Amino acid sequence: MIKKQLETEKDLNVTQEVRGLAARPASARLLEAARQTPQEVFAAYETTPQGQPRPDIMRALFGRNELARKKADSILKRLFKAFINPFTVVLIVLAVISFITDYVIVEPEDRDLTAVLIVGIMVFISGTLRFVQEVRSGNAAERLQAMVKTTIAVLRDGESGERPISELVVGDVIRLAAGDMIPADVRIVETKDLFVSQSSLTGESEPMEKWTAAQPQTGGNPLECNNLAFMGSTVVSGSALALVIAVGKDTLFGALARRVAETRVRTNFEKGVNAVSWVLIRFMVGMVPVVLFLNGFTKGDWVQAALFALSVAVGLTPEMLPMIVSANLAKGAVAMSRKKVIVKHLNAIQNLGAMNILCTDKTGTLTQDRIVLEYPLDVHGNVDERVLRHAFLNSYHQTGLRNLMDEAIVEHAYETNMLPLWQDYRKVDEIPFDFTRRRMSVVVADKAGKTQIITKGAVEEMLSICSYAEYKGNVEPLTSALSEEILATVRRYNEAGLRVIAVAHKTNPMVAGAFSVADESDMVLIGYLAFLDPPKDSAAAAVAALKEYGVAVKVLTGDNDAVTRSVCGQVGLRSHSLLLGSDVEAMDDAALRAAAERTDIFAKLTPQQKARIVTCLRENGHTVGFMGDGINDAAAMKASDVGISVDSAVDIARESADIILLEKDLMVLEQGAIEGRRIYANIIKYIKMTASSNFGNMFSVLAASAFLPFLPLAPLQILVLNLIYDISCTAMPWDNVDADFLKQPKTWDASSISRFMIWFGPASSVFDITTFVLLYTYICPLVFGGAYETLDAGMQVAFVGLFQAGWFVESLWTQTLVLHMLRTPKVPFLRSRASWQVTGLTSLGILAGTCIPFTTVGGALDMMPLPGAFFPWLFATLAAYMLLTTTLKGIFIKKYGELL
Repeated sequence: MIKKQLETEKDLNVTQEVRGLAARPASARLLEAARQTPQEVFAAYETTPQGQPRPDIMRALFGRNELARKKADSILKRLFKAFINPFTVVLIVLAVISFITDYVIVEPEDRDLTAVLIVGIMVFISGTLRFVQEVRSGNAAERLQAMVKTTIAVLRDGESGERPISELVVGDVIRLAAGDMIPADVRIVETKDLFVSQSSLTGESEPMEKWTAAQPQTGGNPLECNNLAFMGSTVVSGSALALVIAVGKDTLFGALARRVAETRVRTNFEKGVNAVSWVLIRFMVGMVPVVLFLNGFTKGDWVQAALFALSVAVGLTPEMLPMIVSANLAKGAVAMSRKKVIVKHLNAIQNLGAMNILCTDKTGTLTQDRIVLEYPLDVHGNVDERVLRHAFLNSYHQTGLRNLMDEAIVEHAYETNMLPLWQDYRKVDEIPFDFTRRRMSVVVADKAGKTQIITKGAVEEMLSICSYAEYKGNVEPLTSALSEEILATVRRYNEAGLRVIAVAHKTNPMVAGAFSVADESDMVLIGYLAFLDPPKDSAAAAVAALKEYGVAVKVLTGDNDAVTRSVCGQVGLRSHSLLLGSDVEAMDDAALRAAAERTDIFAKLTPQQKARIVTCLRENGHTVGFMGDGINDAAAMKASDVGISVDSAVDIARESADIILLEKDLMVLEQGAIEGRRIYANIIKYIKMTASSNFGNMFSVLAASAFLPFLPLAPLQILVLNLIYDISCTAMPWDNVDADFLKQPKTWDASSISRFMIWFGPASSVFDITTFVLLYTYICPLVFGGAYETLDAGMQVAFVGLFQAGWFVESLWTQTLVLHMLRTPKVPFLRSRASWQVTGLTSLGILAGTCIPFTTVGGALDMMPLPGAFFPWLFATLAAYMLLTTTLKGIFIKKYGELL
């Protein structure tokens, strides 16, 4: 490939100078192009104003116009990530050991793959669920991205044609017009009133005017050069020809994209699941050797002791954990998809539930992202429809770049039945808006031939061209005192969050055809127009709802502080707590971490400052979500626990996001947070209850194996017991969750699982041990007519079979009942009921397990049918167990403040 490329370069006789340019950093090339005249830049890149004559070789030298993206994982890597985590590794190791001990090293007639199959099925179902759901979500996000096709007008061989921006090469000449997104880093070579918005790169809200002249003194920052324009910025007005200097990953935008493509930080969910896994692994590593040596020394059969220790390891392991987690997350993703939300990464749903701070931009999230004319005002600040009439004639008749304010004026005029006014006037001439004058003028004539110039624009610039003002019903000279009064009135509206422009007029300007900027003088100021980007109807309710559910909303915006303060105040955020980007820049990390805790609103921020604030909040121990839709939001989204974007966002923002909203509405996030907490609740229920139950059972086995002359349960019986219980648990993703639990964010705490196991595991062991005593000293001797030691070998085998059947049934009942007892801090069955799926499946599990000793399956498991005398004792044991668990539950909640 490289050889072919070099041969192409040689064939096309590329000069050493161009090859030298290709070897230099893009920033150095941009600065050099800024210092050169347009003719010198054309010469340097061996191109002409008619277009790049050798696009293929320039593409080979400088690269393609494609941004760095995080490389999509291969199918094999996706499979690996779906199936491999600390817990599934333990399960796989146990399955391998079981395969060796139960199949490889035993006689053919004793081979048994039951344990291997059970564990293997659990891992397979779990991994498949996760793999399928994440592939589906990834495909949906890719389909969204494929919908966006961007082209640009490119000159080739003197002819202009629309081409995909991916075909651009260094040295191409492109045409730019209002509304175009600039597709590469370019040198402006010809321009007419070109204004470019660079807010996505710099955070500056005002567009910058671009020129063609060389800049001998450029400094070291290409963004400060007014003859360069950059990928990701947008043409606001005017037109230009530009020469492409850098493409793809070499652009400033591409450098940001490279950072975004890097692996994101580990989220609280990932840390939490790993911590939980290691807690359970430590319990297993601690108990298994004790069981092995205790049984080996007391029974003398080390092979049987090793098999039993392995069974204990499997018994301590919540085999269904990976599947329960995946099923919960997949169910949540399906539920969110019904609310028009695409979940790209399944873990993000639980992060959404754990989120206790949401950082969001203001525009389009809290506001409607549209300008509304609130008031037409005279110079005193009183509503005046005459001001609206003049403004309407100006906006309706102008043919330049119509902005959102013009649309708001026309819409307001329509709502007040003023639209027919245009029929009474005809347009004579106009001067379009530009960002130097910051105003635009229209000359109109009425049916009698009387002409007048109507001008609207920024207040300061309008005062500079006005000599008079309509004051208290009269036209008065515009004195400095009156100007100050006018500015004070405007400031009051600015502080209320409204944007204000002024309207002026003058009768009988110069004759048509000679109209010029000179006519914008000695005008009469008649009033102002006050505009607002109003809050969404749902914004205040959404902020209140998120607060009710324990999620604090913090606004991080590049907009000015007055407008931001006003909007935030209207939606219920503490508007007195505000920091500017300049304040943030002056703080070290320690000071910013403290300030971020007490501040709800940040204004005039750069992209880097947004990411820094998010990082500081995470370092303070919060789970942070960030909602954004621009390249300037991508770094903050990557720094957060859960990045949230919208389908209309730029590609890089969508790539950075974990969750994509098809509707930009905070209410969806409230529902997502609740869904995330429901998922967490049902996962943590399974982990805590299963881990404590398994720990209790194995603790009981450990105690029994030290004193009984036989094993209380055979290894295969333990596996079947776990299988029935685990099948009952497959309904947990559909369980009901108490409304109280959903009110606050929940984070993973491995220590709480250890506490839960230590408190509630031995509680079940108390009744296991009473069952052991009952079976060994009363039930079994009653059936067989004597104690174990007095029976012959054949009767002892039957004695053991009955004992194991009794504890199998008692253990299954207590394990299953604990699901209902500990799934809620409330009184089960009365004040909090499990879902019908959980109730139905656990009931079936208990019924099936209780029947096993009476069937051929029980015979195959070496169990004996249980006598009727066993069951009254069983139900008495269960009642006592439920009473003890309820008592312990109350003490536990009082001591630690929570159950789950």
